[in-house]
Amino acid sequence: MCRYAMYGPYKNIYACFSCRKVFKQTSDYELSKIEVANRQYKCPQCGEVMNNMGHDFQAPKQKDIKQWKKVETLYAHGFSYHSCGCGGPGYRPAKLNEVEAFLEANQTFKTEGEVLLRKLSVKAQG
Repeated sequence: MCRYAMYGPYKNIYACFSCRKVFKQTSDYELSKIEVANRQYKCPQCGEVMNNMGHDFQAPKQKDIKQWKKVETLYAHGFSYHSCGCGGPGYRPAKLNEVEAFLEANQTFKTEGEVLLRKLSVKAQG
C-alpha cells in the first residue's frame, strides 16, 4: 500500500530556487479546497513564490549550484518529485549535463500538432 496514504498527512516540500532552500508547508489534505486553490507560499528570505516539489524531494546542499540548476530545469519542464510513496517519482538525472538527454527522451506533447510534428521529424531523420 502507498506510504503516503497509510500515514500522514505529510507536509509538502517547497523550494525557493533563488535562495536554494526548502521549507515544509501544510499538506493539501489539511486545508479546504478554497485555501488550496488560493495559497502561495512565499520564501521567508526573499519573498518569491516557492515551488511545490513533492514529498520525495531531497534538496541539494545550498552551495551546490549545479544540482540546484538541474532541479530548477527539471521543474520548469514539469518534472517534480510527487509520488504516492510506492515507487518514488521515477528516474531523474543525477548530473546537470544529463538533463538535456533526459528531457529529450521524456518529452511530452501538449497538442496533437506537436505529436504529429515529432513523428514527422523522427521519420525525416530516419
